[in-house]
Amino acid sequence: MTRVDDAERTVGRSPLSLLARPLRPYADIFRIPGAWRFSAAGIIGRMPMSMFALGTVLLISASTGKYGVAGVVSASGSLAYAFSSPLVARLADSRGQRPVLLVLLAVFATASAALIAAVLLKAPTWVFFAPGAIAGGSMPSLGAMVRVRWSVLLAGTPRLHAAFSFESVADELCFVVGPAAVTLLATEVFPAAGVGVSALLCVAGTLWFAAERSTEPVLRAEGRRTQHAARDRGPAAPGLFVLVPLYVLLGAMFVSIDLSTISFAQHFGHKPLAGFILGTYALGSATGGFWYGSRQWRSPVQNRFAVTLTLTVLGVVTFWAQPNLISLTCVIYVCGLTIAPTLIAGFSLLEEQARPGRSTEAMSWISSGIGVGLAAGSSAVGFIIDAHGPRVGYAFAASCGAASAVTCLLGLRRLRVEPAEPAEPAEPAEPAEPAEPAEPADQG
Repeated sequence: MTRVDDAERTVGRSPLSLLARPLRPYADIFRIPGAWRFSAAGIIGRMPMSMFALGTVLLISASTGKYGVAGVVSASGSLAYAFSSPLVARLADSRGQRPVLLVLLAVFATASAALIAAVLLKAPTWVFFAPGAIAGGSMPSLGAMVRVRWSVLLAGTPRLHAAFSFESVADELCFVVGPAAVTLLATEVFPAAGVGVSALLCVAGTLWFAAERSTEPVLRAEGRRTQHAARDRGPAAPGLFVLVPLYVLLGAMFVSIDLSTISFAQHFGHKPLAGFILGTYALGSATGGFWYGSRQWRSPVQNRFAVTLTLTVLGVVTFWAQPNLISLTCVIYVCGLTIAPTLIAGFSLLEEQARPGRSTEAMSWISSGIGVGLAAGSSAVGFIIDAHGPRVGYAFAASCGAASAVTCLLGLRRLRVEPAEPAEPAEPAEPAEPAEPAEPADQG
């Protein structure tokens, strides 16, 4: 072996190269022109998904002292978002992202301003519901649109897996930073600051995202006809029959963990630590998603989805038995490692199964399912915690998770991604017959 070979081998095994290896898939996707801009805009624009509902609760409760009313107004916005997202996504698939986002953003900004004004002006509490629901229902669902742009740019390449992984990690970081930021703004600055800053981030990020025209999926007349034909044949993706109820159960599980953790921390006299513990859960998810996206997997995506979902549920089953907050924090971080991989596999399933021209609609159903689960689960687990305490609340979360895993296993056949049929080779064109030489012109 030559000295050059020895040197290359030494460099290849250096600690720096080993640390940089997991970053390579992410560095590759952001070399695409315009990719980092629409991704960064999408992160800013979807920060409100972790801020707006909590900011609404803090704003209304600070003004009225009624947490019940605040929670119901917030839940009405979450339900409106869950039901409107697929409809908005369908419009984005058929009309284009930019025009739909601009109209949606105008409605959202107006409704958010009306909600803040109604609360600050001490309007009757029933007045809060209309702007609260409209603001929640018109909040742009940028997560699905960002992933559709990645799926168009990286269609059929292994790098799409890294792109979806990065976006899931970004989602988790939003849930780490967002709740802490909105709580600080609403409690230490001004009660309306949480909702106000959340709305400003949404407006700024969405406008930036809409301005990135070079990466927006191009609508073609053929694509529109295909989409209308696909709409007549059924749902946006076959797997939605399994994934929608599954994600409703997951949403109920997640909100049950949140509320049970708050109650558990309060039981030990350290309620402020609940936010730190839940942030640790999200941090574990981000860590798992980052690692998951840096690897290329050979197993079918539906199998990976089933495995990571089952591991997530098995982790939740242990929460009720934790003796104190220290053990809960350690366990919750480890158990969070499989959350983002589960979500990544779910988006990958829908990306591969989505009918032509309906990718945004298909992916938006994940957010809708989780939203319905959050609203339903928060109502149920609240009564359970009041009556029986946080440990039974954790048991309820585990039961929701177990039901989602059973739903997945029973519907695994429908989640299977069928391999694309190879295109028939085009028949070779017959060679053109040589043209007959032209007769010389008469010189006479």
